[in-house]
Amino acid sequence: MTRLHIPVQLRWSDMDAYAHVNNVEMLRLLEEARIEAFWRHPAVEGDPAGTPVARPTAVLDASPGAETFTLVAHQEIEYLAPLAYRRAPVIVTLWLGRLGGASLEICYEVTDDAGTVYARAATTMVLVDPKTGTPRRIGDAERAAWEPFVEEPVAFRRGRR
Repeated sequence: MTRLHIPVQLRWSDMDAYAHVNNVEMLRLLEEARIEAFWRHPAVEGDPAGTPVARPTAVLDASPGAETFTLVAHQEIEYLAPLAYRRAPVIVTLWLGRLGGASLEICYEVTDDAGTVYARAATTMVLVDPKTGTPRRIGDAERAAWEPFVEEPVAFRRGRR
């Protein structure tokens, strides 16, 4: 089982009137972790790959003029505990729940260093050719890079209360 563990710093402004991280901001935390893990970043000094966390999976280029766009097709999130502001980053754990023909499901758990799970989520991303605006197939290099990260998708508690 290969999972990526991405630390994400909270911001004071992430809190809502109830003194916990707002639902919209929780989705932003997931987005930050997803971009850090799976998208190629511009190279920085001392890091020629440009992605410090997941070099083998950084095969998508999210820069302007990229050969592929990635669009969110579906998101689902289940909140398990209120997440209050904290100075220590939360840990967003990512893995892939499914690799389709032109889409992938990214799964997440948001935890702290004590192991408290605050949220579980899944995002379906579709790869799109920017010239045609239509989905494009996941290439062999992408599939080979991502397959080690595929495991069971998030099990939501739907209907269990």
